[in-house]
Amino acid sequence: MLRYLNIRNLAVIESLEVSFQPGLNVITGETGAGKSIVVGAVGLLLGDRASSDIVRTGEETAVVQAVFEHDGREVIVRREVTAQGRSRSFVDGQLVTAGSLKELGSRLVDLHGQHEHQALLNPDVHLDLLDQFAGLTDERKDVGAAYAEWSTLRGELEDARTRERDRDARVEFLRFQQSEIDRVAPRPGEDGELVAERALLANAEKLRRLCGEAYGRLYDDDSSALSSLAAVWKRVTELAELDPRFGPYLEGREAVEVHLGELATFLREYGAHIEAAPDRLQELEDRLASIERLKRKYGPALPDVFERRSRCAEELAALDSSAETIADLERRLAAAADRYVKAAASVSAKRKHRSRDFATALEGELTSLAMSGTRFEVRFEDGRGSEDRWTPRGTDVAEFFVSPNPGEDVRPLARIVSGGELSRVMLALKTLATTDSPGKTLVFDEVDAGIGGRVADVVGQRLQSLGRVFQVLCITHLPQIAVCGQSHYRVAKGERGGRTHTTVEPLWGPARVDELARMIAGSVVTDGARATAREMLVARQGESELEAKGETRTPAKGERRKRR
Repeated sequence: MLRYLNIRNLAVIESLEVSFQPGLNVITGETGAGKSIVVGAVGLLLGDRASSDIVRTGEETAVVQAVFEHDGREVIVRREVTAQGRSRSFVDGQLVTAGSLKELGSRLVDLHGQHEHQALLNPDVHLDLLDQFAGLTDERKDVGAAYAEWSTLRGELEDARTRERDRDARVEFLRFQQSEIDRVAPRPGEDGELVAERALLANAEKLRRLCGEAYGRLYDDDSSALSSLAAVWKRVTELAELDPRFGPYLEGREAVEVHLGELATFLREYGAHIEAAPDRLQELEDRLASIERLKRKYGPALPDVFERRSRCAEELAALDSSAETIADLERRLAAAADRYVKAAASVSAKRKHRSRDFATALEGELTSLAMSGTRFEVRFEDGRGSEDRWTPRGTDVAEFFVSPNPGEDVRPLARIVSGGELSRVMLALKTLATTDSPGKTLVFDEVDAGIGGRVADVVGQRLQSLGRVFQVLCITHLPQIAVCGQSHYRVAKGERGGRTHTTVEPLWGPARVDELARMIAGSVVTDGARATAREMLVARQGESELEAKGETRTPAKGERRKRR
């Protein structure tokens, strides 16, 4: 149940907050006042798409937040839309994905707008409505899974057959790539090794010079480091004889001399073996160029080249066995098709059985909505024999047929009903579809389209009855429906500071009577219209309850209060 709604900077709404009550909540107001914006705000909380143009002019962010009561606890849902069109959603303060918001929204609210009237004319939605009534959710999942398996295998088979048709050209291409890599035959890490060796050869003279200079200063020169170090050790030895604290330093003498001796040997041998080798340098350059060409074509790195070589080999092996692969896929596809057809046939049988109950229930609902004598049928077409007509919903195509007038043949829904009849059919369908989900909030936007008079009375009473099971929010222009609400809200549009502002206020007492009188009489509200509004309230709500709400008053002298 929707307890609280807060809207900021959405379209013409600067700031608005409203608390809704259990039962039937009616929302009224002049055309263009912003009633549909309130419904649109609820739609945003259900995961509807948002665009930057819904943000109030001059503002950075539009925010819609609501408190729902669900399964005995409060759920806080928040949606933010920026002027750049970016959107974020939160549930109980935690950021959630659009998919998660839609899934939660489907459990909290059913929103039925005018667009659904038109959607009802599309036979594609009829099967979903029937399945929802019939409770075939699990069976639909089984059919969908079987369809997914069959569709995937069919795609794999088509790909295999395409590869077979293009096999020769593909084999030639793959072998060319394979041989191109094999001619170079790089080794793992070879490019790094070659770069290092090339650096040595390119700097041979400098390396030889540096080794000679370092060796001379360390060992070979008259004033070499090792010669100077011998004199140092001699003096430290004499110091240690005079002061034992120098002794520990002498203990590391041998290690130092060994390390420096090894360095001198390495410098001498390294420098002796360095040679300028222009032929080898050119060979390295050529080898590196070949490897770089492979990396540019199949890389960017050498491991990518090896990966490409492996994929070529794997695909060649697969092409060599393509005939066996195609035969195997054909066997698996036939088995998957058989499983799909059986699952589709099972759900089809249940649909057809439950369609009779669906028709009877819908006829009963329509009778309560002043369409007694209406006949309703669900007609099926079986697409089992044509794979092009297979879908995740099964092989059935269903369409609603109706005859709203006794004695007339049933015809497709889209060709029969008037606007008012369509509104009532939609209300009846949605009533049936939601009877298994108590606790939801049902939102009806313009459910009164195309109706009036006695039919409006009946629709109002039906919405009032729904309000005993669900929380219902209904936008209406008809006083016959508005008077049935346990709670009444008026949406009004005004101007402040040169800007349009929309407000929502709960109505009770004289304010509600005045709003109903406006709906009855138009812009000029008379005392007679107010009296009619009070009589309608008494008839629909009961006088004792209205007195508790302050919606009746003591008649003026000479005025007779009518009682029902």
